[in-house]
Amino acid sequence: MHEWNETTETLAASILAYTTERLHLRPPPLDGPRLPAELQAAAGETITENGIGGESALRIFTEVLAPACLSIDHPRYFAFIPCAPTPASTLFDLVVSASSLYGGSWLEGAGAVFAENQALRWLADLAGFPAGAGGVFVQGGTLGNLSALLAARFDARLRRSRRAQPANGGGSGEPRWAVAASAEAHSSIKSAAAAMDVDLIAVQPDETGCLSGGAVEEALAKERSVPGGREAFAVVATSGTTNLGIIDDLPGIAEVASREGLWLHVDGAYGGAAMAAPSVRSLFDGIERADSFVVDPHKWLFAPFDCAALLYREPEKARRAHAQHASYLEPLHSTDAWNPSDYALHLTRRARGLPFWFSLAAYGTRAYSEAIERTLEVARYAADSVRRRPELELICEPVLSIVAFRRRGWDALRYAAWSAALLESGTAFVVPTTHRGEQAIRIAVVNPRSSESDIDIVLDSLAD
Repeated sequence: MHEWNETTETLAASILAYTTERLHLRPPPLDGPRLPAELQAAAGETITENGIGGESALRIFTEVLAPACLSIDHPRYFAFIPCAPTPASTLFDLVVSASSLYGGSWLEGAGAVFAENQALRWLADLAGFPAGAGGVFVQGGTLGNLSALLAARFDARLRRSRRAQPANGGGSGEPRWAVAASAEAHSSIKSAAAAMDVDLIAVQPDETGCLSGGAVEEALAKERSVPGGREAFAVVATSGTTNLGIIDDLPGIAEVASREGLWLHVDGAYGGAAMAAPSVRSLFDGIERADSFVVDPHKWLFAPFDCAALLYREPEKARRAHAQHASYLEPLHSTDAWNPSDYALHLTRRARGLPFWFSLAAYGTRAYSEAIERTLEVARYAADSVRRRPELELICEPVLSIVAFRRRGWDALRYAAWSAALLESGTAFVVPTTHRGEQAIRIAVVNPRSSESDIDIVLDSLAD
């Protein structure tokens, strides 16, 4: 099965033909899920002793399995956070797989690591990070947030060990570690705290959903006033919440973190991409003071899944926390080479940043700025359209490209039925959300192919 023969040649042609056809579809079919029993009946048993052959497996995928998956690059896929990879990034994803590259170490993948680091440098420059900053591409914001917080705790432990020991000799008498974050922070922050067995200090944001430096300072002071209270080692700010796109008070939180000697991590998995858009760049002022931040190119920077960038102001702190050591790994550490496996909670690693690098190199950064500005323009159109329709009510002014609103007079069942009907008809994918206990609709615009007419189609469906 490892030989290249006529059968493989035919299969390669079929796969490349399918890939080319899929990339040409404008728009692609929205498609949608099917029941397990339906898929079983249509696909049958695909894993057999002698195999069903590549052509048969490809036919089952194209005719049965692919249509049972939503096309996340559809221009009316407005739920969650869509993904709209460029043709160049998708095509180069094929190259990365065909090249059989390992992206964990400089020794094994120097060329790939070099290219990824150039893409990371562009992101670091957007944030105003210093020349020595660096990081790694990981699978998603969840792993990026966890890895950053692990580095933060490791750094805090080093600093704690250097302090004078308390009278009881330390040990079990030391306070528990904690992370301070907005109650509106992404669910991955809570998951990271649970995985690390640290506490989460959930700080209430203001009425707009924005976490302020003053609120963080007050929460930390309250912790110190409690005998045996928890010791925060990091503060997490968000630059573009997933539900509403809110950007926290980055300058104020950075000031508090600096004064308290805490690691500041900024979760920009969704919103951080907008640093490339001149019209909203000022909203991110303060991120240059962070110790680390995350932004996902597979969200609003048009890379294929899975690709999240984790950047550190001082990468050495992360390397101390994450570098793995074993007898067979020591050749990797015999030089000062940059090993991506040293900067997150992973070892084996695909060179997942290469499709993003290739797209940046092919199209140029100006094209990225223009594409993001276009999505912001469509989001503003959506907000204006909501205001003009008496049956709709805007929840808040959109900060970035998420528009959240209510349909007056609808209950949860009506929202759910409307969403299901849109998907069933192949019109759009928009799912309800909740805001302050009330049902609502959110439209996330990150696909430059989404247009004003796509917005109209969705909003018109709410008129009945």
